[in-house]
Amino acid sequence: MQVAAIHWHIRELSGSPDPLALGGIGLVRILPVIVFSIISGPAADTLNRRNIMLVTQTIQALTAAGLAVLTFINHINIGLIYGLTALQAAAVAFDLPARHAMIPNIVPEKDLPNAYSLQSIAFNTGAIAGPMLGGIVIATLGQGYTYLFNAISFLAVILALVQIGAVSQDMKKASGINLPALRDGIKFILSRPIILSTMLMDFFATFFASANTMMPIVARDILKVGEVGYGFLASGQSIGSVAAGLVISQVPAIKRQGPIFLGSVMIFGLATILFGFSPFLSISMVALMIMGAADAVSTIIRNTIRQLNTPDHIRGRMVSINQIFFQGGPQLGEVEAGIVGKLFSVPAAIISGGIGVILVVIWIGKRWPQLWTYSGDEPLPSPISAD
Repeated sequence: MQVAAIHWHIRELSGSPDPLALGGIGLVRILPVIVFSIISGPAADTLNRRNIMLVTQTIQALTAAGLAVLTFINHINIGLIYGLTALQAAAVAFDLPARHAMIPNIVPEKDLPNAYSLQSIAFNTGAIAGPMLGGIVIATLGQGYTYLFNAISFLAVILALVQIGAVSQDMKKASGINLPALRDGIKFILSRPIILSTMLMDFFATFFASANTMMPIVARDILKVGEVGYGFLASGQSIGSVAAGLVISQVPAIKRQGPIFLGSVMIFGLATILFGFSPFLSISMVALMIMGAADAVSTIIRNTIRQLNTPDHIRGRMVSINQIFFQGGPQLGEVEAGIVGKLFSVPAAIISGGIGVILVVIWIGKRWPQLWTYSGDEPLPSPISAD
């Protein structure tokens, strides 16, 4: 709800269709991630992951409350939105390595693909309801209430973390919170082509296919729908993601994971092109749902690949480096989409992005041909020392 509301809020505060103002939000989201990923990965491997999440979730709740208060008293502007978003992004930079590294600590390896499917369903169910409700809340109660409801919702997240209880993790090989520890993580990733190739796919595919930030302009200025229509469009990808997650969660074992991964990203690119050309709400929704389903399949498979091929003592560092790729791609892509949208048009930015995704799949498939034969049941390589 808050992500969609911020995009709409910036469009309203800018006073006119300004792709650069919307694209700028991507920059303030990714810069803290790049800066703090240097220490957030080693922190997730050295400190208690659950305790880290308790702190980061509290910070995110406070930033949402800050947005709500400033909006209610009518002292909000684009600069303050950027600032609070940057603070929230800094918290997320520590939250994601701890969260992703903790999942294999509480779920058996054989159940990881199903667990990631259920995680995808949970996340995307919220991503469906959030923007839809957000559009209604903005139209009826006002912009500030979207931020207020988000702040209150973090109480449920914090309560869930408390109820989880103690979670064991391998700290015997922890090398501290320092640059040598980060170098160990980089060395590990470079030694695992199957992990490196999926990270690069993450970055470049999401860089070229960042249509979400342009959604307020698509909704208001191209499709001519209001806040409620915008809410439906912002939920489109998540509807497809939930459908795909439901299917994959019931599959006992996913074979030929590499070809499925590459194929799903290719479909994502094709659907992005369809969305860019669409002049109608119905076609746009279909394209977005296909994009969401394809993205869910690729996300579940790449998360499974990375976690199964990474020892527990270095998982936090792997995720912290990876988050530069999977967050950097879409956030920097928002800036790129804003520039292309400003120079040419928003549809041109979306269509060219879809073409870029297809070219990336072709390049990755040729550069790392082992992806075409990766099944998911190969024996794991020998672990690399963290020394």
